[in-house]
Amino acid sequence: MSLLRRIEKGQPSTQQPSAPAGPGTPATPRPASAPSPLRDTYRDLKTRIQNKLIDELDPTMDVSRQDEVRRTIRELFEGILAEERIVLSRAEKERLFEQIVAEILGLGPLEPFLADPTVTEIMVNGPKNIYVERRGKIERTNAAFESEEHLMRIIERIIAPLGRRIDESVPYQDARLPDGSRVNAIIPPLSLIGPVLTIRKFFKIPLTAEKLIELGSITPEAMEFLKAGVQAKLNIVVSGGTGTGKTTFLNVLSGFIPNDERIITIENAAELQLQQEHVVTLESRPPNIEGRGEVTIRDLVINALRMRPDRIIVGECRGPEAFDMLQAMNTGHEGSMTTIHANSPRDALARMENMILMASMDLPHRAIREQIASALDLIIQLERLRDGTRKVVSVSAIEGMEGDVITMSEVFKFEIAGVENGKVIGRLRPTGIRPKFMEKIETAGIHLPPTIFGIGERIRR
Repeated sequence: MSLLRRIEKGQPSTQQPSAPAGPGTPATPRPASAPSPLRDTYRDLKTRIQNKLIDELDPTMDVSRQDEVRRTIRELFEGILAEERIVLSRAEKERLFEQIVAEILGLGPLEPFLADPTVTEIMVNGPKNIYVERRGKIERTNAAFESEEHLMRIIERIIAPLGRRIDESVPYQDARLPDGSRVNAIIPPLSLIGPVLTIRKFFKIPLTAEKLIELGSITPEAMEFLKAGVQAKLNIVVSGGTGTGKTTFLNVLSGFIPNDERIITIENAAELQLQQEHVVTLESRPPNIEGRGEVTIRDLVINALRMRPDRIIVGECRGPEAFDMLQAMNTGHEGSMTTIHANSPRDALARMENMILMASMDLPHRAIREQIASALDLIIQLERLRDGTRKVVSVSAIEGMEGDVITMSEVFKFEIAGVENGKVIGRLRPTGIRPKFMEKIETAGIHLPPTIFGIGERIRR
């Protein structure tokens, strides 16, 4: 049986076990978790060929020309196998070649997951524990890095092209891959389990409103209502916890913006995929090695106001920029959108208030709430349910103030009917409430049928 086949099947090495320590003393069994000599042999072979290839490759080669680089690596690879008289089957040779190419040009053991369209997130907890998310569920994989040094090389390969660094003085960084996938890395001494890498994959083909309806994330009626809200220039906040699909949903909503408007997007790591012609994409910048040169989201929001925007879209409000965003919404830049981390629409308002206080604004709470109530029109709440599916669970309209409290009306609410075979059964239903801003939607020439709000259904019943 060939080398790789024996490794896959977990068969023991052909080497003889070492002799017992003494008469009557049994040989010490190998721990189940310990690497077998056979696996070590394969790893040594891979490392040896890989190192030879790196030594022989031209360091000035343009690695962006992938096809040409692969051909060069292939020629050198075949030459090394022939020189060392290493005999492998065609399938084994191809697998070894792809693994080595992934190490030289890509992200090593993560490459198969980056290529897998069913994987939405990759989580590396130290060199030996790699998890992925598929269809909202997290599962452990058999893949692993050879060592912490191996994992650190991959992290540095991601971060270095962006002009950033990661070391003990800067032990965590946000970055993105060339395809737009969002990356976060954190290393010792902050991480006690070794380097930790998290990759939120970027979909080359963006999800559409039709696809979200097909997946059951939202109903056609609610999507038609939100489309009207975007076209009528309502100010919208998409709220939800981590991994609920806020950026994806914001991207879908952005698709309803008319093509003749000037849109400015502001993000920490560019993820939005707007298809309109007139889009200006801005990305924040961390400080350099000397601690200078930082450009924050807030800086970009303030600058965007001088760029004659029709719409400002902030990928995520998480700090003092919330104040400037609200100021923009209140001073003629209607139709702006952002996302916020919160577990309910009411929590989203509280977080917005706290973020404005972070801007060192010496304003009374009532004044801040009046700003929020006059600026925002809609809060869309997303949630990842227990079966891993992502749903719109609430669409709430901001109605105004009563005393010191911001009042809201829930226009759509997700009702759970039960659980069948581990799948949550339910539907986003209209509550029968027509929000006050419907006049604004109708003034924009958009007329929604009463059935969208469930009014006609109640009459028929």
